[in-house]
Amino acid sequence: MIRSRVCHCNYIMLAALVMGCPAGSRLPAEEPAGTVSGWTQWRGPAANGSAASDARPPIHWDAATNIRWTANLPGEGAATPIVWDQQVFLLSAEITERRTETPAAADEQAKTVPPAEYYRFLVTSIDRQTGSVRWQRLATEQVPHEGHHPSHTFAAGSPTTDGERLYATFGSRGFYCYALDGTLLWNRDLGDMRTRFGWGEAVTPVLAEDLLIVNWDQEENSFITALDKRTGEDVWRVARPGEVTSWNTPLVTESDGRLIVIVNGTQRVRCYDARNGEELWSCGGQSINAIPSVVRFEDTAICMSGYRSAAAFAVPLNSSGDITGSDAIRWQHHSGTPYVPSPAVSGRRILFTAGNTDVLSCLDAGSGEVLTERRRLPGVGSLYASPLVAGGHVYFTGREGTTVVLQDNQTLDVAAVNVLNDAIDASPVAVDHQLFLRSRTRLYCIAE
Repeated sequence: MIRSRVCHCNYIMLAALVMGCPAGSRLPAEEPAGTVSGWTQWRGPAANGSAASDARPPIHWDAATNIRWTANLPGEGAATPIVWDQQVFLLSAEITERRTETPAAADEQAKTVPPAEYYRFLVTSIDRQTGSVRWQRLATEQVPHEGHHPSHTFAAGSPTTDGERLYATFGSRGFYCYALDGTLLWNRDLGDMRTRFGWGEAVTPVLAEDLLIVNWDQEENSFITALDKRTGEDVWRVARPGEVTSWNTPLVTESDGRLIVIVNGTQRVRCYDARNGEELWSCGGQSINAIPSVVRFEDTAICMSGYRSAAAFAVPLNSSGDITGSDAIRWQHHSGTPYVPSPAVSGRRILFTAGNTDVLSCLDAGSGEVLTERRRLPGVGSLYASPLVAGGHVYFTGREGTTVVLQDNQTLDVAAVNVLNDAIDASPVAVDHQLFLRSRTRLYCIAE
């Protein structure tokens, strides 16, 4: 059952305007990174891990050095924060002492047990300069119908913004649209997901002009939908036959004057017309648990996955139909591709780590030529966070809180190894001269 409620409130118009196209909106191949103000979506202004061209975050820090401020967060979460103007937006889930007498029964295939406790699902705005809480909203208080993987949380999908509204989701706990002062404008419930083995959810919406694109991959009846960003009502919905849980965030971009949505998946990568949901092309060959998001290089979509096998395909954006195994694929690579992290693009290079390990590879994004392969990053161990490209450096943050900073050059020399000793799965974010690292329970602002 789908439930919807629209709050009849006045939209709050801000003085800050989007510089260029809205987050997740049209991004022509020739448009440079940095044309969007702030960090408005989880993979940054160009949706490829690159910060704006004027970003110059520090490369050296530790618990006592270059920490501008630290904000303690309620509960826990793994969702990457976003930044607009002077606000940093985060999602978290906080367990309460309130219990239900009738917890949900575990699915027969689940390896987790649904909790009996209520959780508070919270949206928080942090002042970018001081670390103080500007506002905090309780989106909902619910008992989750599924558990989650031990390395996961109930707050893993990142929010997004168009500079006027904040779009936040806790997946099965609903979608919430706020004005940037915290006024609730609408909320929407798309029902309950059933994820593989009950490992949990990580739904991250993206914007395409006036649409909010949502990928709803689950163990059965997967779909992709477009909601009206002003009301939360359906504009279109398309089934994703054969797809199962993927934890994948769509890429919105433009090709030949058409706004398109590209979504990874276990069965195949699919490209849709953003305005009506028509499937335009697909390409099979991904691994199961296809988590890494597609990135764009020039007129090509680069699609990766790396659980129990390795796959990377470079597909022309203007492809048509099923191109699996065809000469239409520009290049393929079958070694060292990522499982949870997404790749990052810097210039003509695409950088990624193998599985969830610290083994780095770098390819020429145009040809697939191997530039660096199977080079170990010092000190980071395993990674869930995706790499960040900013200020002439590339940042890789490990799950134990160590960040390796490489020179963004042909040899990828190590510039620094920085230790925080905190559990970090969210991806690093850079805006201006600040670097933001979100651990399970804290937000760090790193600045000289």
